[in-house]
Amino acid sequence: MTKTTHPLLKVLMYLLLIVGSVFMVFPFIWMLSTSLKTVGAISQMPPQLIPNPMNWDNYMTIWNKIDFGRYTMNSFFIVSIEMVGSLVSSAFVAFGLAMFTFRLRGLIYMIMLATLMIPSQVTMIPTYFIWKEFGALNSYYPLIVPSFLGGAFGIFLMHQFIKSLPKELYESATIDGCSPPGIFFKIYLPLCKPALAALGVFTFMGAWNNTLGPLIYLQDKELYTLPLGLLYLKSENVNQALLMAGAVITTLPVVLVYLFAQKQFVQGIASTGLKG
Repeated sequence: MTKTTHPLLKVLMYLLLIVGSVFMVFPFIWMLSTSLKTVGAISQMPPQLIPNPMNWDNYMTIWNKIDFGRYTMNSFFIVSIEMVGSLVSSAFVAFGLAMFTFRLRGLIYMIMLATLMIPSQVTMIPTYFIWKEFGALNSYYPLIVPSFLGGAFGIFLMHQFIKSLPKELYESATIDGCSPPGIFFKIYLPLCKPALAALGVFTFMGAWNNTLGPLIYLQDKELYTLPLGLLYLKSENVNQALLMAGAVITTLPVVLVYLFAQKQFVQGIASTGLKG
């Protein structure tokens, strides 16, 4: 016999969700509102949520002021390569850990997961000097090459999803004479689309919003990404409306990616499970 939720309790739950949603969305609404204000309207009291008039020129001004077009292309270039590297390498390593039995497999997997507990600030300085020895400073190599080496979180996510698939798929393909790489690319990789979509969203958000990495390795303004361009804009002491316009431009791709990939993202997270 199923339990029914009391109507009053259901109403309270919806009210809490609505209030929580308002608190989460309001900063974005305020950012958009401020980006459309004139300089005088920014300090107006009481503040206006809907600017009157709406100053759309802020977006054209900010786009031309610090070459946002170049920074946008730089960000898309880096993010695209990072997504390819992260998805392929994480899925490939996860497939090996999930399907093959070899000595120290469990230990290797535990050590990999343990790296998730190491703050990135701990390895920041050694990593910087490694890239300096390679002569790769002021280039995109330090930002994109690590994605092709597999990330602990991505491998874990893909490993959990692959472990949830029937092992008979691999055994049947092996009996039919298919090689392990063929099994990976022809059978398992297509089945991993939900997990790949979830990992793709995480990778996109992490790479797109990455400010510290470009700040450390990039010196030429022509190489700047959008977050670094926005940081540079802040140092120019521009008015708040222009700064918020730049923030809207920087945030918009992340919002669009999540909206379009929301179904696959939720499905990928929900289907990974907690199998060891």
